[in-house]
Amino acid sequence: MKKKQFLSLLTVFSACFAASGPALAQSTEPIKPLPLEVKLDPKKVALGARLFAEKRFSKNNDVSCMSCHDFTKAGGADPRPRSLGAGGAVGPVNSPTVLNSDLNIAQLWSGASPSLEEQVGRVVKNPVVFNSSWGEVLGKLQQDEYYRSSFSSLYKEGMTERTVSDAIATFERSLITPSRFDRYLRGDNSAITADEKKGYEKFKTYGCVACHQGMGVGGNMFQQFGVLGNYFKDRGNVAKPDFGRFNVTSDPSDKHVFKVPSLRNVEYTAPYFHDGTAKTLQEAVDVMFKYQLGRTAPAEDKELIVKFLKTLSADPEQLKRIEAMARGGK
Repeated sequence: MKKKQFLSLLTVFSACFAASGPALAQSTEPIKPLPLEVKLDPKKVALGARLFAEKRFSKNNDVSCMSCHDFTKAGGADPRPRSLGAGGAVGPVNSPTVLNSDLNIAQLWSGASPSLEEQVGRVVKNPVVFNSSWGEVLGKLQQDEYYRSSFSSLYKEGMTERTVSDAIATFERSLITPSRFDRYLRGDNSAITADEKKGYEKFKTYGCVACHQGMGVGGNMFQQFGVLGNYFKDRGNVAKPDFGRFNVTSDPSDKHVFKVPSLRNVEYTAPYFHDGTAKTLQEAVDVMFKYQLGRTAPAEDKELIVKFLKTLSADPEQLKRIEAMARGGK
């Protein structure tokens, strides 16, 4: 999106949502509540959960999907600025959250994976993630009676590249994490505090909703990082991962363009941005005001926005249940 287009969009959103008022009209809100129910085969979800924690995906049997997507400590993201793959290989970017990832327009910061299923195959072969191959992975999983019997009963073709990817993607699609804010959107006015409501109004009037909206509060569009300020010039040490979507499309207009991250569970997912440079949520908000909004704001307004963002957090007990499922109930 060009700078003029973004400024126009920002103006429209700011005007539309400047005065929503206390009587929340769900149909006019830029953020939509998560679905109350996601209908998936529970047996495939359980199988996919076990695979998500399976270290035999990696060449050295030392890392799993869950090694870089910590549910209880980091909201389904990685608390390290860079993830470590098989044999300690250092990844190029911070791993974003897998929670609510089915709502994304595409997967990965660059949007290189069009689907959750495709992403599974991508990380299997990636030398800085699992550094393996489907032949190696399937050969190891076939040695496990649980996997052999589970795939045989759930899929006609048994255990294949397609069915393993489908099982993991089914588990990931189950990771919808409703929050207090969803209850508020559905009409429970007491679900969030007065300050949190003020923070939501600030979030809208300053124009944050131009990019962070929909059910995922982001994740549904691509945007240049540094629309109203040269983030990468100021940060320095520009490397290939900083070119974002350009690495996928080779289109010069896609340089420094990334998938807008979902803000759900953002309280838990530090450090922030593809480069993991913002260590706190407050610091991330400051960066967004400077480089994406091109605006200044009183400290108290930013504090209110942070309070609102914390209403998007899942119940920690739900995250513990997700992790327990992935660990096979252990």
